[in-house]
Amino acid sequence: MADNSKTASEPRPPFSDWEAQAALQSRLEADLFAINKATLFDALVFTGVTTIIVTFDGYGDSGQIEDVEVKAGDDNIAMPGAMIAFAKTVWGQSEPERSTVTIATAVENLAYDVLERTHGGWENNDGAYGEVIFDVAKREITLDYNERYTASENYMHSF
Repeated sequence: MADNSKTASEPRPPFSDWEAQAALQSRLEADLFAINKATLFDALVFTGVTTIIVTFDGYGDSGQIEDVEVKAGDDNIAMPGAMIAFAKTVWGQSEPERSTVTIATAVENLAYDVLERTHGGWENNDGAYGEVIFDVAKREITLDYNERYTASENYMHSF
């Protein structure tokens, strides 16, 4: 009787170039997300902002940020105009693209990043809506996500 079970010593097929690049990209994106998040929260503490609420909505293959609410305690305030360092990945490059952006741009980029990391395609078909909440005291970004879908129920009766 032949033993067809695999052993731990059998070689695995090598990663394709694309898989290796995708793994590198994922690691770099995670690292940059943490750095960009820390940079943003450091700036928000300095400006007195306590919370930012980004409202998004998407459907029919299109999605966008609908509103951005900036708070200092219970009071609505204007988005600070300060500039901060921000880094983005570029496919095929091991070094990020670095730039200086407004706090508003950094908030928008991180909000879209949170959506894509957790619910890629959130804007497709029936889409999704919700809020991305930046809590400065907790240094936390929370995604409140609502997915839409069309349901269909069929009943067939023969008598």
